Amino acid sequence: MSRIIACYKWVADEADLKINPDMSVDLSKAKGKISDYDKNAIEAAVQMAKITGDEAVTLTYGSKKAKLSLKDALSRGPAEGFWVNSEKAEQADGAASSKALAAAINKIGDYQLIICAEGASDTFARQVGPSVAARLGIPCVSSAIKLEFCENEVKVSRKLENGIEIVAAQLPAVVCILPEINRPPIPGLKAVLDAGKKPTREYKIEELGLVESDLSARTETIEFKAYVMNRKNIVLDGETAADQVKALVGSLKKEGII
Repeated sequence: MSRIIACYKWVADEADLKINPDMSVDLSKAKGKISDYDKNAIEAAVQMAKITGDEAVTLTYGSKKAKLSLKDALSRGPAEGFWVNSEKAEQADGAASSKALAAAINKIGDYQLIICAEGASDTFARQVGPSVAARLGIPCVSSAIKLEFCENEVKVSRKLENGIEIVAAQLPAVVCILPEINRPPIPGLKAVLDAGKKPTREYKIEELGLVESDLSARTETIEFKAYVMNRKNIVLDGETAADQVKALVGSLKKEGII
């Protein structure tokens, strides 16, 4: 039985972020969660596995904190969870993450499709999926909103700015999906309890033929700053709703928005 591998990232929950007076972001008390977009990737893998008869599994690269993600990931339907454990993941960029994931995928073996989100909900750098494909030497299709299997190919509908493009990629392949592809359900109590009985496999980087220096980031995050929006507080006058709408349209035209 071949595998469909859903890659995901364990990120800080933005609901727990605090903004300091100097607009710096305090992550010290933020709990972790599976990246929202990666939940779509897990759901897509589960749905495709039901169609093809393959086995859906999950894969993450993270520090010891990421161990908390395994049960949540498996409660969403996959049969097995894989985890590359390294403290280097705390500072990893797309290059380092893709190297760890590609090495793990080679170790897992017997796969025909790897599904990634278009980007993670913390950085949305859109680098990992294409980089994994490049390291594995297989095709990559991005911006996917629909997947179909056709013999030895995967047919992908891609959402572009001016329309939908349909392409076919020979398997095995990496597909990066957009959140429009599905609506991941909230796992029920039975699914959560069953997740604790499913197998998980932890990889140390040495098992993957890597050393710590292989996973050094090529980029450095200097600081996080909160986004500030300066509002113009324009008051639209008008005795009637029609007058107010006319004033709004006029203001938008003046700003060059319409």
